[in-house]
Amino acid sequence: MVGSGVFLIPAQLAPYGWTGLVAWGVAIPGALLIAYILSELAAARPGATGAVAIVGEGLGPLPGLIIGWSYWVAVWAVNAIIALTAVRYLARFVPELTATPLATALGATALVWALTALNLGGARGAGRFQVATTLLKLLPLIAVVLILIGLAFGSSGQFSASPHTPFSGGSLSTALTLTFFPLVGFECASLAAERVRDPARNILRATLFGTALTGAFYFVISNGIVFALPEATVAAADAPVAMFVEIFWGRGAGLIIAAFAAIAAIGCLNGWVLMQGELPLGMARAGLLPRWFAHTTGRDASARSVLLASGLASLLILSGTIPGMENVLNFMLRLTTASTVWLYAGACVAALRLGIARVPAAIGLVFCAWVLAGAGVEAVVLSIALMLTAVPLYWLRPREQAA
Repeated sequence: MVGSGVFLIPAQLAPYGWTGLVAWGVAIPGALLIAYILSELAAARPGATGAVAIVGEGLGPLPGLIIGWSYWVAVWAVNAIIALTAVRYLARFVPELTATPLATALGATALVWALTALNLGGARGAGRFQVATTLLKLLPLIAVVLILIGLAFGSSGQFSASPHTPFSGGSLSTALTLTFFPLVGFECASLAAERVRDPARNILRATLFGTALTGAFYFVISNGIVFALPEATVAAADAPVAMFVEIFWGRGAGLIIAAFAAIAAIGCLNGWVLMQGELPLGMARAGLLPRWFAHTTGRDASARSVLLASGLASLLILSGTIPGMENVLNFMLRLTTASTVWLYAGACVAALRLGIARVPAAIGLVFCAWVLAGAGVEAVVLSIALMLTAVPLYWLRPREQAA
């Protein structure tokens, strides 16, 4: 979960001021609610290959396929965002990386393929890399918290140095969608259930505790940065966390934080590259996708799905170099969130139909509808269009299984 989102979102939320703070107060409990539903589904179906397979069981193979495909689209789309974020932080050391849109795109594409090569070596190696980067990426977050503690208990009064946009109910839905984006990832343990030892116990622990801890970090760090500095300063920052530390601790500290922020984004990218292979693999083994997606290498890596997704992420990154397409980050954040929320909504409906955690599922469904509303008509419509591209695969599925 801790990756590019927390290092990117302060700049996106800064224009919303107090509305952003309230949005965090809604997004984190909403994520915990969905996390609980996914954990209960995994506990009730410990033999399932993952959450998508359980959704397919509850809703039928075609809805299960469409929802799982939507999530897969969100995975490789978010990889494009994460890779671009990593390059922006690395550019604090090598400014040439962001000298032109093409240079930025090429650097991000290179990162995607470097992590793709690592994951083609198997889930175990990718998992070890993930553990190492997880330990390192907590350091910049701790540094921000320490600065915020000093500001809160000091006498400098920076928190009230400049006015911030007052709360606006009309902007809450959009701010909610943006705050929900960094929280996406809490479902990964339930998606790769067949890789998890004792899923009924460990998925619950990883999902709920991980979401709660990460949400608390995000709330403090994002709001602390936004309210400790002038709104316009944060909104204009390419690397808001590094900028924040540099202002209070100096350029050297800012560069150190930028390095760890880049590590965090790269580690997050590694985890999502793993998921872009694991998700289609689990769907294929559950009979929701053609058997072509079930192929694995000698190291049990889902090479076909990983290569396909990395190729699509690369195309998305390179599309940012097209004139008129430079400022699509905010839209991509909303599109990725919308594409992901369809899985959460499907899990809620499946829980209702299977008689699992029905009351939380009903509340969770309302929350999902709220997040989708905040994504905007364009993002929701495009997410639906991308979902429907999976329909031809449904008709291929029986032929492949028969073969």
